[in-house]
Amino acid sequence: MSKIKVLIEMEKLHNTNSGLGQFCLGLGQALTEQSKHTALHFLVPENKKGIFGNKAIYELLKNYFSFLWNKPKGFDIWHCTHQESKYLPRNSKLILTIHDLNFLYKYTGLKRQWKLNALQRKVNKASAIVAISQFTANEIKQHLQIDEKKLHVIYNGVSLKSASSVVLPDFLHNQKYLFSIGIINPKKNFHVLLPLLQHKPDLKLVIAGNDSHAYVNLIKEKALALGVLSQLHFMGAVSDELKYTLYKNCYAFVFPSLSEGFGLPVIEAMLMGKPVFLSKLTCLPEIGGPEAFYWDNFEANDMCAAFEKGMAVYERDSGKAERMKAHAMQFSWEKAAKAYLELYDRI
Repeated sequence: MSKIKVLIEMEKLHNTNSGLGQFCLGLGQALTEQSKHTALHFLVPENKKGIFGNKAIYELLKNYFSFLWNKPKGFDIWHCTHQESKYLPRNSKLILTIHDLNFLYKYTGLKRQWKLNALQRKVNKASAIVAISQFTANEIKQHLQIDEKKLHVIYNGVSLKSASSVVLPDFLHNQKYLFSIGIINPKKNFHVLLPLLQHKPDLKLVIAGNDSHAYVNLIKEKALALGVLSQLHFMGAVSDELKYTLYKNCYAFVFPSLSEGFGLPVIEAMLMGKPVFLSKLTCLPEIGGPEAFYWDNFEANDMCAAFEKGMAVYERDSGKAERMKAHAMQFSWEKAAKAYLELYDRI
């Protein structure tokens, strides 16, 4: 049986701390382990050669202009791992993974329509479209013209690196803290968490993730006005090992995001058996399921009341943590890789 030759575009590996970088890393590792009748070639940044071991075949990406000059050829399938990829095939059949349509809420007018038209052109070229949640699939059907037979839902996986040797920073020793993680920008809505610190002066709020956006200063200003600035800590981008330790030791995980395509940190926290508090927006109820706790709105009193109620439920329900772990274990990179390999074969 001749092997299907597949190129998987993984430009986002340039930042493995980002959500898309984590997607590429988790999926690439699982695909490499499971591929038998498929010859996998990974299009990766030059400094990421070897990231999936010696079994994988690497096409190196120096920059966009070098890609255009020497575009890889001869592939049966070309898988673009995110919807904004510029690295498109010449003749191969295209599979496009769409993570979200967040630009619909970020932009208005001509820019919104321009981005929608650009995505529509990619959808028109694709032999298959993969959405990472049913919510995203529904948005695709609502806003794009698509043959629904081409649309598939493949959930992301989750993997956390155990890190028994990594300890908490000194300022968190013997401290109860709420934890959240993500690139810190307005859609993450972190500022609405600050009244929880007023309500619970013994708690700290620890947020990990790229903190270069001006939104960080807005959060700090609000924290200062509420008198809780000393309880707020930004960690910046953290290693996988420190991320594991922060999940493991937190009092609860909090994620009031306004817009997510999947929400990987939700599953990571649930995998650790931690109480998880989420907004009810976009895909989060789909991913968190019945074992997560939800805020109906972002009014301070209502958020505090929902938090108190949820923690009381968590603490008196001895089976809650194990059910959360079981829910999270439904989302594995092994399952995702198997579904993608089957799709490559089908296309």
